[in-house]
Amino acid sequence: MSILLPILFGFHVILCVLMVLVVLMQRPKSEGLGAAFGGGMTDNVFGAQTTHVLARFTTWLAAGFFALTLLLSVITAKSASSKTPVQQMLMQSPQPQAIATPAPDASPVVAPGAAPVALPTPAPAASPAN
Repeated sequence: MSILLPILFGFHVILCVLMVLVVLMQRPKSEGLGAAFGGGMTDNVFGAQTTHVLARFTTWLAAGFFALTLLLSVITAKSASSKTPVQQMLMQSPQPQAIATPAPDASPVVAPGAAPVALPTPAPAASPAN
């Protein structure tokens, strides 16, 4: 799967360059940019039906562009959701143990503004009778 993405991206770039070239070779209705490239040059080189062929070729290139873009997005999303070998190794490593915290102090907590409560004091130990 790792070799598939660069190959598909290479085809995608080639497809984009071909589409740009085919669009620039077409003769526009207003003769704008097409006149700059020699006007009827494509008719002389490729024949009189060049506009129909180039229009069909542009349609096929555009369909291929959209299909390849969709395929690349699905493959990229799928590879991004899978775990890498490093992530799998980290998930298998033992988890660190939690550090035990000491028990909280048992001293009474007095709310602010409340009257202190008297705690019972332990009775003194009885002394032995003499």
